[in-house]
Amino acid sequence: MSTMRIMTAAALAAVFAVSTAWAQQPTQRVAGTLDKVEGNTLYIKSASGPVTLKLADNALVVARVKASAADIKAGDYVASGGVPQPDGTQKAVELRIFPETMRGNGDGHRPGWPGAPNGTMTNGAVGQTVTSVDGPVLTVKFKDGAVEKKLIVGPNVPVQRLEVSDRNELKAGAAVASAAATKQPDGTFTAARIDVGRGDVVP
Repeated sequence: MSTMRIMTAAALAAVFAVSTAWAQQPTQRVAGTLDKVEGNTLYIKSASGPVTLKLADNALVVARVKASAADIKAGDYVASGGVPQPDGTQKAVELRIFPETMRGNGDGHRPGWPGAPNGTMTNGAVGQTVTSVDGPVLTVKFKDGAVEKKLIVGPNVPVQRLEVSDRNELKAGAAVASAAATKQPDGTFTAARIDVGRGDVVP
């Protein structure tokens, strides 16, 4: 093989290795206040400084609306970050009510929720609800038939309802967040979903 061919092959291999490395970059949360919008590109003021986030052409825009535990009813699909209790229940730290079109997202119970020490995430359909001194206790069921989890929703737990919306929600001053943004080699981010808070709601 000629020197030129060897060099070309090495260069292509290097480009492929870099591309593959970036393709495997883990996602991260990006959040802040929307500064301006230019086409698919969002300019966000985050706690760590300005962030540029480019949305996919078919990106999902989800509005977050303030709600309460009283709005939760049997059959609703919910997601809750919580903390396990000695009796096996989960004490909610925050809770979101999903729209029907997002039913099944993240279904199940798992550790690793970063919102609290020993945090867990519980996504499932609400079954029976009973009242306790600590607040409503929801029985959350999973689609795979796994053991149900009981979720305590205290009076001070922030509850939000999610609504599938459109890009008209993306206005300067709005609080926005992308839970799964991918950092690009140039320092910008890309995402296939953006959540927007309505009113004083922070996603």
